[in-house]
Amino acid sequence: MSTAIILLGISAGVVAAAAGTSTLSLTILLVFTFVLAIFLGFELISKVPSQLHTPLMSGSNAISGITIVGSLLATGLERGGPVVTVLGVIAVAVATVNVVGGYLVTDRMLAMFKSKPGKGKQ
Repeated sequence: MSTAIILLGISAGVVAAAAGTSTLSLTILLVFTFVLAIFLGFELISKVPSQLHTPLMSGSNAISGITIVGSLLATGLERGGPVVTVLGVIAVAVATVNVVGGYLVTDRMLAMFKSKPGKGKQ
């Protein structure tokens, strides 16, 4: 937990330092946000018991459908050129696989808890 508090304090400093509108400060802010997400994700996932890991991950994969919206927006940018369009299409494909996989894993896990036909109380 102390690591998260330290990273939160550092992030506040970086956001304040990158408050300008230059491209370099925006890039620094985006890279820092990415690195912060990596550290916080690792910190949170390492604290989850192994019995809960699969249910939580399948649910979060299904919920992460918002990444499809972001990748669609990136694909539709006209000023980005063909590189942004190609990366956006790849992002849409990967995000779609992530969401569908999350729903399939969740459905499979829920099926494990359903009673089998013919094995009810007699």
